Amino acid sequence: MFRRLLQLLLIGGLAYSGWHYRDQIEGLYREFEAQRAGRGKAQAVPDPERYQVLKDELELKRIHLSKRYGAARTATEISLVHTEARETLEEELPKLMRCWLGTPWDFSGTAQIPGEGKIACGYYVSTVMRDAGFKVERIRLAQQASQNIIGTFLPRDQMHVRAGMNYQKFLAEVAQRGPGVRIVGLDKHVAFLVVTNEGEVRFIHSSGGAAKSVVDQNQEEATTLQRSRYRVTGNITGSDEVVHEWLMGASWKTQL
Repeated sequence: MFRRLLQLLLIGGLAYSGWHYRDQIEGLYREFEAQRAGRGKAQAVPDPERYQVLKDELELKRIHLSKRYGAARTATEISLVHTEARETLEEELPKLMRCWLGTPWDFSGTAQIPGEGKIACGYYVSTVMRDAGFKVERIRLAQQASQNIIGTFLPRDQMHVRAGMNYQKFLAEVAQRGPGVRIVGLDKHVAFLVVTNEGEVRFIHSSGGAAKSVVDQNQEEATTLQRSRYRVTGNITGSDEVVHEWLMGASWKTQL
């Protein structure tokens, strides 16, 4: 009788634990499946040479656009340059991000060149932003909480904070707000969230998960994004003020 009671208590405890931690268990299962699906893929290799070329080209584009912006005299001319600047950032930023693919992750990683050393998630975001022509305090910015990283570029009313939101609902909401390069802050992580004109969502980040490297994931592979209970996003390229400040070569003081 006593043994039977212990068995029932054990079964009940396991059932309760399974229900209570169902989201975490599902996330781990999805991560396992994503890893298994990716085993046949070619390993990404960092591309520092292309990164330097892209950096230089983007800076030349920024300078050229800035001169046109300063010479513009009508609202139409100003709007056209501004739109071109936003589209340039939306096209070039993901290219810079992907040059880092395969670069090893480390909690204390501070690499400045793809593949040359290891890089933490915050340093990945701050380094890419700096090299895209945003004059940020790379080290100080990288060491901030994710909401402060976003807040360095955007005011609070342009951030979207969601806690405990269903993952599919979150993705639908992000896509509905339109395309752009976003920074996303999670429970203990910061990353880029790229939304294309077609509504595709890409999660690009220096992952401390199973990959232990910089990765570019679709919404099914993005288990870190899915499992997080807290998500705050800010559309960097969707902000007129951010695009204007980038054109003007402004400096960005880190929000502490």
